[in-house]
This record gives sequence, structure tokens and C-alpha cells, in this order.
Amino acid sequence: MPSSCKEIRAALAECLQESECVMVQRHTAAECLRSPLAETLPTKCQQLKKGFGECRRGMIDMRKRFRGNQPITFKSLESSEKSGEGYQLYAGRSAFAGTARRTDGNEQEPQDWREVENEKYQKEQEAQKK
Repeated sequence: MPSSCKEIRAALAECLQESECVMVQRHTAAECLRSPLAETLPTKCQQLKKGFGECRRGMIDMRKRFRGNQPITFKSLESSEKSGEGYQLYAGRSAFAGTARRTDGNEQEPQDWREVENEKYQKEQEAQKK
């Protein structure tokens, strides 16, 4: 298998080995990836499964035949998970980083653009009168 999917495959295997489906219920990893048991996997394993599928699909995608798959580094996923920033499982920039601001509830609401323009206009009118 090309190197673009090796890391996410290893991360999926590790996640499956640590899941309740394998550890407690004693199913094989292959059984846990199939339909009735796949819904019982932790969210992280489900995301890795989806990302691995997209990676494998990207290997034969004709739109990516020149550039190839964008490799994903699992280490960056772990660091973004610890820092609390969002991440995207397969290629590209982070899907959720920087979209939501953290607030304490005491911030002023930004002025509407019409109010800003109206204030500018009033200042110009006052400057012309003087």
C-alpha cells in the first residue's frame, strides 16, 4: 500500500485494539468494522474509519492522479485533539479551527455596518459646517 494511507491505517488499527468491541466483547477488528458493530465504536474510531476509506478512495481517484493523496500525519491529529482545536481527518486545512470564538459573555456586540457608515457621514457633515 502506498505510504499516503499507512499512518491513518495504523491509527485505526490502534483505535480498534483499544475499543470496547475488541477488548471487552472479544470481537475481531474486522467484525467491529462491519455494520452492526461499527455503530458501537467510539467516535474517534468511526472518524478514522471514514478517513481511511476516503484515503483509499483517493488512491484511485482520477482527479488526484498527478498530485496523489495528501498524506495525513496522525501526530498532528493528536496534538490538535489535545489543544482543543478542531481538525479534519483527511488532507487539507483544519475544518473547524478558528470558526468559533471563545467568549466570557461581556464582549460588546460589533456595530452594524450601517451605523458605522452613518457615523462617518455625520462627522463629514459636521466638518463641512465648520
